Amino acid sequence: MVHLVYCDNTGKKGEHVLDKILEGTKTMVVRGAAGRKIPHSRVFEGENVYFMEKGTSLISAFASVTSVQNHVKLTEDEIVKTLNDNQDKLNLTEKQKERWHKKCLCLVEFDGVQKIEPPLAFNHQGNMDDWLIIDKIEDVVVGTSIPYNYEKSRF
Repeated sequence: MVHLVYCDNTGKKGEHVLDKILEGTKTMVVRGAAGRKIPHSRVFEGENVYFMEKGTSLISAFASVTSVQNHVKLTEDEIVKTLNDNQDKLNLTEKQKERWHKKCLCLVEFDGVQKIEPPLAFNHQGNMDDWLIIDKIEDVVVGTSIPYNYEKSRF
């Protein structure tokens, strides 16, 4: 499986998630919710993760997953500790720490980031989530895409 991650681009230029990934100052992404949801327990070491900036339709980088942490039913203190213990890799702003202050967390570490030149044109279909699990990246690229279904995104 491969993963397509929408990266938030709020805040000042240089604080955007994709900028940090390309600069090498961010080597881990987090997703969280009140209960388990994608990508929790569905990302594995050795898989590829692709990145695109929210609001664009360009897949502009990819990397290889090196480790995954899945947490459930975290207490308030455990949430803070988990985010703080990984802050050197997550490189979160205070606002992002608040956003990801959730009881269920999935932290995905990666390396070998490569910029995709030219970027791949993303074929957005309907109400896609901010983390897609697909067989291959071509499945969501303009010209080679297939109709997206949520089969791979179910628990």
